[in-house]
Amino acid sequence: MEQAKIMTEEDVKRTYLRFAYQFLEPYEDPSHPAIIGMQTRGVYMGRRIMQIIKNETDVKPDFGVLDVTFYRDDFRSKLKMPEVKVTEIPFDLYNRDVILVDDVLYTGRTVRSAMDALMAYGRPRSIRFCCMIDRGHRELPVSADYVGLTVPTHEYEEVRVKVKELDGEDAVFVVKGGPDE
Repeated sequence: MEQAKIMTEEDVKRTYLRFAYQFLEPYEDPSHPAIIGMQTRGVYMGRRIMQIIKNETDVKPDFGVLDVTFYRDDFRSKLKMPEVKVTEIPFDLYNRDVILVDDVLYTGRTVRSAMDALMAYGRPRSIRFCCMIDRGHRELPVSADYVGLTVPTHEYEEVRVKVKELDGEDAVFVVKGGPDE
């Protein structure tokens, strides 16, 4: 398999900074938007953005972690046992503006699952979506409000967002295989 680096560590760092400012732009109070990172890499991305906001404003926004495993529409159709991770939302969602953070937007099904999961925890005033990479191929009418990079891909390609905490580096790669791989 061939892989191409499409974002360097510096690109990723600059994107986190841009996201932090974009998250705050519509609000007078920097503590107003709540950030929820989607398992797994979205959690690390969200924490980084939250830390930038804290460093820039001295205000730490509410932060939560969301696992959508049981809300996925393919949950029962998969043969293997799913790996369930932590969901932790230590604040009330009622009437909050929530920003969901994930690494890659592809078909839109994971985002739909996340919205279903959030509604099970409360009724936010609004939900916005942030992703590092939008790779296209939507199956549902879902779009991102904040996008690091839009990268048109083939269906047989994969986008891998790497985060230092898990992968030892911050970078984004497109992994190219053939249609038969």
